[in-house]
Amino acid sequence: MKQLALGVRLRAEALFASFWPGENAEVVAALKASTAAPLWLWGAQGTGKTHLLQAVCAAAGEDAAYFPLDRSLALPPAALAGYERTPMLCVDDVDAVAGDLAWETALFRLFNEAAELGNRLIFAAAAAPRQSNWLLEDWRSRAAACIVYQLRELDDGGRIAALQLRAVQRGLQLPDETAEYLLKRMPRDLHSLFDVLEQLDEASLVAQRRLTIPFIRDALEKHAETKS
Repeated sequence: MKQLALGVRLRAEALFASFWPGENAEVVAALKASTAAPLWLWGAQGTGKTHLLQAVCAAAGEDAAYFPLDRSLALPPAALAGYERTPMLCVDDVDAVAGDLAWETALFRLFNEAAELGNRLIFAAAAAPRQSNWLLEDWRSRAAACIVYQLRELDDGGRIAALQLRAVQRGLQLPDETAEYLLKRMPRDLHSLFDVLEQLDEASLVAQRRLTIPFIRDALEKHAETKS
């Protein structure tokens, strides 16, 4: 896979197989489809946008590239040059550059040139194309021409299923009552829940214990003590 100069890498766990779709099965199917149609994926933080974009790249291998536009990376618009030749380009946090005319112009050119070459673009953002404060009307119209999908947040049952799927992939057993215990006592966003599961996985390996409620309670208390 083409890499960025800043060394951006895919997360090893960011695969389609590790994503619990919930109400988003249609979105996942659209991302897997063999088509050149540009796609715009939007949703709240924690719904899995970055996970899915990186899963697309993992599935496509050398034919794909992942390009985050988070302003913290301080990328210049010229960094997009040449990526129109990538058969599958996933552009993350695209609304982070809304209101920056130079970046919007670069995105407009990328869109047109990729379309001419028959290459696919997949964008991810916190909002739908028409809801962002774009300055360049030409880019606004291109963004709005994408096939748009909203990622829905998982309900509690979906969060438990996602936790159990991640646990299975780690070789762990996470019974329903144990997953419910975590959901009631930990931050409810999946990123935080997965971080806790990783910590518990390491603790269970050291202690050679299963993830029972008493073990989890003790492990979380010890972790809190080390941080205080």
